[in-house]
Amino acid sequence: MKSLTFMKFTALDYSCTEAVNTLCTNLTFMGSKYKRIMVTSVNESEGKSFLSLQIMRTLSELGKYVVLVDADLRRSVIDINYRVRYADNNKLGITHFLAGKCEIDDVFYATDFKRAFFVPVGYAVSNSLALLNSPRFQNLLDQLAQQVDYVLVDSPPVGMIVDASEIAKSCDGALLTVGYNRVRRRDLMEARQQIERSGCTVLGAVLNNVPPSAYSSRKYLGRSYYGGYAAEYSKLEGKE
Repeated sequence: MKSLTFMKFTALDYSCTEAVNTLCTNLTFMGSKYKRIMVTSVNESEGKSFLSLQIMRTLSELGKYVVLVDADLRRSVIDINYRVRYADNNKLGITHFLAGKCEIDDVFYATDFKRAFFVPVGYAVSNSLALLNSPRFQNLLDQLAQQVDYVLVDSPPVGMIVDASEIAKSCDGALLTVGYNRVRRRDLMEARQQIERSGCTVLGAVLNNVPPSAYSSRKYLGRSYYGGYAAEYSKLEGKE
Protein backbone atom coordinates (compact mmCIF):
# COMPACT_ATOMS: atom_id res chain seq x y z
CA MET A 1 0.00 0.00 0.00
CA LYS A 2 1.17 3.52 -0.76
CA SER A 3 1.86 5.82 2.17
CA LEU A 4 2.22 9.49 3.03
CA THR A 5 3.03 11.72 5.97
CA PHE A 6 1.40 14.95 7.12
CA MET A 7 4.52 16.97 7.91
CA LYS A 8 2.54 19.88 9.39
CA PHE A 9 -0.50 18.76 11.35
CA THR A 10 -2.07 21.39 13.57
CA ALA A 11 -2.14 20.47 17.25
CA LEU A 12 -5.23 21.51 19.18
CA ASP A 13 -5.32 22.81 22.72
CA TYR A 14 -7.14 20.84 25.39
CA SER A 15 -10.53 22.53 25.01
CA CYS A 16 -10.59 22.17 21.22
CA THR A 17 -9.47 18.56 21.50
CA GLU A 18 -12.37 17.85 23.83
CA ALA A 19 -14.80 19.47 21.39
CA VAL A 20 -13.61 17.32 18.49
CA ASN A 21 -13.64 14.23 20.73
CA THR A 22 -17.26 14.97 21.62
CA LEU A 23 -18.16 15.45 17.97
CA CYS A 24 -16.56 12.16 16.95
CA THR A 25 -18.09 10.27 19.85
CA ASN A 26 -21.52 11.48 18.81
CA LEU A 27 -20.82 10.37 15.24
CA THR A 28 -20.08 6.87 16.49
CA PHE A 29 -23.37 6.87 18.42
CA MET A 30 -25.22 7.31 15.12
CA GLY A 31 -24.25 3.79 14.08
CA SER A 32 -23.42 2.40 10.66
CA LYS A 33 -26.25 4.27 8.94
CA TYR A 34 -23.93 7.24 8.37
CA LYS A 35 -20.68 5.84 6.99
CA ARG A 36 -20.07 8.31 4.14
CA ILE A 37 -19.97 11.79 5.63
CA MET A 38 -19.41 14.96 3.64
CA VAL A 39 -17.71 17.85 5.44
CA THR A 40 -18.45 21.18 3.81
CA SER A 41 -19.15 24.86 4.49
CA VAL A 42 -21.11 27.73 2.99
CA ASN A 43 -18.10 29.84 2.02
CA GLU A 44 -14.36 29.47 1.61
CA SER A 45 -11.95 29.71 4.55
CA GLU A 46 -14.37 28.50 7.21
CA GLY A 47 -12.15 25.57 8.22
CA LYS A 48 -13.80 22.55 6.57
CA SER A 49 -10.52 20.90 5.51
CA PHE A 50 -9.04 21.54 8.94
CA LEU A 51 -12.09 19.97 10.57
CA SER A 52 -12.05 17.01 8.16
CA LEU A 53 -8.49 16.17 9.13
CA GLN A 54 -9.17 16.55 12.84
CA ILE A 55 -12.17 14.22 12.58
CA MET A 56 -10.04 11.71 10.64
CA ARG A 57 -7.35 11.76 13.30
CA THR A 58 -9.75 11.56 16.24
CA LEU A 59 -11.87 8.73 14.82
CA SER A 60 -8.70 6.74 14.21
CA GLU A 61 -7.64 7.34 17.82
CA LEU A 62 -11.05 6.04 18.91
CA GLY A 63 -10.21 2.77 17.18
CA LYS A 64 -12.14 3.37 13.96
CA TYR A 65 -10.79 2.80 10.47
CA VAL A 66 -11.36 5.98 8.48
CA VAL A 67 -10.43 7.36 5.09
CA LEU A 68 -10.54 11.04 4.13
CA VAL A 69 -11.29 11.72 0.46
CA ASP A 70 -10.15 15.12 -0.80
CA ALA A 71 -12.95 15.95 -3.24
CA ASP A 72 -12.29 19.69 -3.49
CA LEU A 73 -11.10 19.12 -7.04
CA ARG A 74 -10.66 22.76 -8.01
CA ARG A 75 -9.08 24.36 -4.95
CA SER A 76 -7.71 21.74 -2.59
CA VAL A 77 -5.50 23.10 0.20
CA ILE A 78 -4.60 19.96 2.13
CA ASP A 79 -1.39 19.03 0.31
CA ILE A 80 0.02 22.55 0.66
CA ASN A 81 -1.23 23.51 4.12
CA TYR A 82 -0.25 20.21 5.71
CA ARG A 83 2.92 19.69 3.68
CA VAL A 84 1.94 16.19 2.63
CA ARG A 85 4.98 14.08 1.80
CA TYR A 86 4.40 11.05 -0.40
CA ALA A 87 6.60 7.98 -0.05
CA ASP A 88 7.07 7.73 -3.82
CA ASN A 89 7.11 10.26 -6.63
CA ASN A 90 4.23 8.68 -8.54
CA LYS A 91 1.48 10.64 -6.80
CA LEU A 92 -1.98 9.68 -7.99
CA GLY A 93 -5.29 11.00 -6.70
CA ILE A 94 -9.03 11.00 -7.11
CA THR A 95 -8.93 12.94 -10.38
CA HIS A 96 -6.74 10.22 -11.91
CA PHE A 97 -9.20 7.57 -10.76
CA LEU A 98 -12.31 9.43 -11.95
CA ALA A 99 -10.67 9.96 -15.34
CA GLY A 100 -10.09 6.22 -15.62
CA LYS A 101 -6.31 6.47 -15.44
CA CYS A 102 -5.83 4.19 -12.41
CA GLU A 103 -7.61 1.95 -9.92
CA ILE A 104 -8.71 2.53 -6.32
CA ASP A 105 -5.65 0.88 -4.80
CA ASP A 106 -3.48 3.40 -6.65
CA VAL A 107 -5.05 6.36 -4.82
CA PHE A 108 -5.52 4.79 -1.37
CA TYR A 109 -2.74 5.95 0.97
CA ALA A 110 -1.90 4.91 4.51
CA THR A 111 -1.09 7.94 6.68
CA ASP A 112 1.15 8.40 9.70
CA PHE A 113 -1.97 7.99 11.88
CA LYS A 114 -2.81 4.38 12.67
CA ARG A 115 -6.09 3.26 11.02
CA ALA A 116 -6.35 6.55 9.05
CA PHE A 117 -6.12 6.66 5.27
CA PHE A 118 -6.21 9.41 2.66
CA VAL A 119 -7.26 9.79 -0.98
CA PRO A 120 -5.59 12.96 -2.34
CA VAL A 121 -7.09 15.16 -5.01
CA GLY A 122 -4.45 14.44 -7.63
CA TYR A 123 -4.31 17.28 -10.12
CA ALA A 124 -6.58 20.35 -10.22
CA VAL A 125 -9.29 20.29 -12.87
CA SER A 126 -11.76 22.77 -14.32
CA ASN A 127 -14.33 20.14 -15.31
CA SER A 128 -14.83 18.84 -11.78
CA LEU A 129 -18.61 18.44 -12.08
CA ALA A 130 -18.28 16.06 -15.02
CA LEU A 131 -15.87 13.90 -13.04
CA LEU A 132 -18.00 13.90 -9.88
CA ASN A 133 -21.07 12.99 -11.93
CA SER A 134 -19.27 9.89 -13.17
CA PRO A 135 -20.41 6.50 -11.82
CA ARG A 136 -16.79 6.00 -10.78
CA PHE A 137 -17.23 8.51 -7.94
CA GLN A 138 -20.14 6.61 -6.41
CA ASN A 139 -18.20 3.39 -6.96
CA LEU A 140 -15.18 4.85 -5.17
CA LEU A 141 -17.14 5.76 -2.05
CA ASP A 142 -19.01 2.45 -2.07
CA GLN A 143 -15.82 0.41 -2.24
CA LEU A 144 -14.08 2.50 0.40
CA ALA A 145 -17.09 2.11 2.71
CA GLN A 146 -16.63 -1.66 2.52
CA GLN A 147 -13.03 -1.35 3.73
CA VAL A 148 -13.32 1.18 6.59
CA ASP A 149 -15.74 2.31 9.28
CA TYR A 150 -16.04 5.90 7.99
CA VAL A 151 -15.50 7.65 4.68
CA LEU A 152 -15.06 11.40 5.15
CA VAL A 153 -15.39 13.57 2.06
CA ASP A 154 -13.89 17.06 2.09
CA SER A 155 -16.05 18.88 -0.45
CA PRO A 156 -16.03 22.39 -1.93
CA PRO A 157 -18.21 25.01 -0.18
CA VAL A 158 -21.92 24.64 -0.88
CA GLY A 159 -22.36 28.33 -1.61
CA MET A 160 -19.57 28.57 -4.18
CA ILE A 161 -20.10 25.87 -6.84
CA VAL A 162 -22.51 23.01 -7.47
CA ASP A 163 -19.90 20.31 -6.82
CA ALA A 164 -20.97 19.90 -3.19
CA SER A 165 -24.54 19.04 -4.19
CA GLU A 166 -23.26 16.40 -6.58
CA ILE A 167 -20.99 14.94 -3.90
CA ALA A 168 -23.88 14.93 -1.40
CA LYS A 169 -25.81 12.52 -3.64
CA SER A 170 -23.22 9.85 -2.83
CA CYS A 171 -23.04 10.54 0.93
CA ASP A 172 -25.20 9.42 3.85
CA GLY A 173 -24.78 12.56 5.93
CA ALA A 174 -23.16 15.98 5.98
CA LEU A 175 -21.50 18.24 8.52
CA LEU A 176 -21.52 21.99 7.92
CA THR A 177 -18.48 23.90 9.12
CA VAL A 178 -19.57 27.41 10.08
CA GLY A 179 -17.07 30.20 10.60
CA TYR A 180 -17.97 32.35 13.60
CA ASN A 181 -19.66 35.58 12.40
CA ARG A 182 -18.89 34.68 8.77
CA VAL A 183 -22.21 33.27 7.60
CA ARG A 184 -25.70 34.74 7.53
CA ARG A 185 -28.36 32.47 9.00
CA ARG A 186 -30.31 32.70 5.74
CA ASP A 187 -27.32 31.45 3.73
CA LEU A 188 -26.81 28.62 6.20
CA MET A 189 -30.43 27.55 5.86
CA GLU A 190 -30.16 27.65 2.07
CA ALA A 191 -27.04 25.49 2.23
CA ARG A 192 -28.86 22.96 4.39
CA GLN A 193 -31.78 22.85 1.98
CA GLN A 194 -29.47 22.48 -1.00
CA ILE A 195 -27.73 19.50 0.58
CA GLU A 196 -30.97 17.83 1.64
CA ARG A 197 -32.45 18.24 -1.85
CA SER A 198 -29.62 15.96 -2.94
CA GLY A 199 -30.94 13.26 -0.62
CA CYS A 200 -28.21 13.70 2.00
CA THR A 201 -29.06 14.21 5.68
CA VAL A 202 -27.50 17.25 7.34
CA LEU A 203 -26.25 15.84 10.64
CA GLY A 204 -25.54 19.26 12.10
CA ALA A 205 -23.08 22.13 12.14
CA VAL A 206 -19.75 22.82 13.79
CA LEU A 207 -19.05 26.44 14.69
CA ASN A 208 -15.38 27.24 14.13
CA ASN A 209 -13.07 30.03 15.31
CA VAL A 210 -15.23 30.99 18.26
CA PRO A 211 -13.49 33.82 20.18
CA PRO A 212 -12.95 33.35 23.93
CA SER A 213 -15.38 36.17 24.70
CA ALA A 214 -18.19 34.10 23.18
CA TYR A 215 -17.72 30.90 25.14
CA SER A 216 -15.71 31.59 28.26
CA SER A 217 -17.61 30.59 31.42
CA ARG A 218 -20.98 30.80 29.76
CA LYS A 219 -23.28 29.44 27.11
CA TYR A 220 -23.51 30.78 23.58
CA LEU A 221 -26.96 30.56 22.01
CA GLY A 222 -27.84 27.99 24.62
CA ARG A 223 -25.17 25.47 23.60
CA SER A 224 -21.82 24.62 25.15
CA TYR A 225 -18.73 25.78 23.29
CA TYR A 226 -15.19 24.54 23.76
CA GLY A 227 -12.11 26.47 22.71
CA GLY A 228 -12.35 27.44 19.07
CA TYR A 229 -14.93 24.77 18.31
CA ALA A 230 -18.59 24.42 19.08
CA ALA A 231 -20.19 21.12 18.29
CA GLU A 232 -23.88 21.11 17.43
CA TYR A 233 -25.35 17.75 16.43
CA SER A 234 -29.07 18.37 16.23
CA LYS A 235 -30.73 19.35 12.99
CA LEU A 236 -30.42 23.00 12.06
CA GLU A 237 -33.54 24.94 12.90
CA GLY A 238 -35.14 26.81 10.04
CA LYS A 239 -35.42 30.13 11.83
CA GLU A 240 -34.25 33.56 10.73
